[in-house]
Amino acid sequence: MNYASLAFTDAVKEMQEILGSRKSYARLEEKSYVDGLKENEMAFISDRDSFFMASIGENGYPYIQHRGGIKGFIKVLDEKQLGIIDYKGNSQYISVGNIATNNKIALIMVDYPTRTRLKLYARARIVELEEDPALYTRLSVEGSQSRPERMMVFDVDAYDWNCHQHITPRYTMEEINKAFASQNNYIAQLEAELKRLKQTPAAGE
Repeated sequence: MNYASLAFTDAVKEMQEILGSRKSYARLEEKSYVDGLKENEMAFISDRDSFFMASIGENGYPYIQHRGGIKGFIKVLDEKQLGIIDYKGNSQYISVGNIATNNKIALIMVDYPTRTRLKLYARARIVELEEDPALYTRLSVEGSQSRPERMMVFDVDAYDWNCHQHITPRYTMEEINKAFASQNNYIAQLEAELKRLKQTPAAGE
């Protein structure tokens, strides 16, 4: 797996040469080979509640789709394979149609609080629900109320951690509530104590 060798086409290399970054990226190409996802990448992927997927249409235009769900809805099947259940959406089926004619995709996953970003190149394939019940069981997410239509499996060809620059930290309500839990508990204790003191008769009354 060498992300740079896939990302750095001849046109990209030429542009890097013109703009002065080619030497440093040439060294990166030589050193960035990784055979499969490691524990760090697997843990990061398994904790995501959304990602972006780019596919290519027959007309040559890219299409970028946001995918979201319950945290952990994207499953790590092994060190080179990911999978999701594709639930019913707006019924445009653009990504599904694109994958039918060109299975090469790109994924970007972001952890906004830590400003961490993982990008992946992969080949996607569609698996119908009745084709592989065992896979459906592995990809199922407890608590999901959406109607499944099919499954998608991503064979990862390469990945790379991206620069955190320009990623604005954002937080879900769950993360905000967790961060303020101890403070809210302390406020509740103070309010309870204040209420108790107000109800306690003053000395001499």
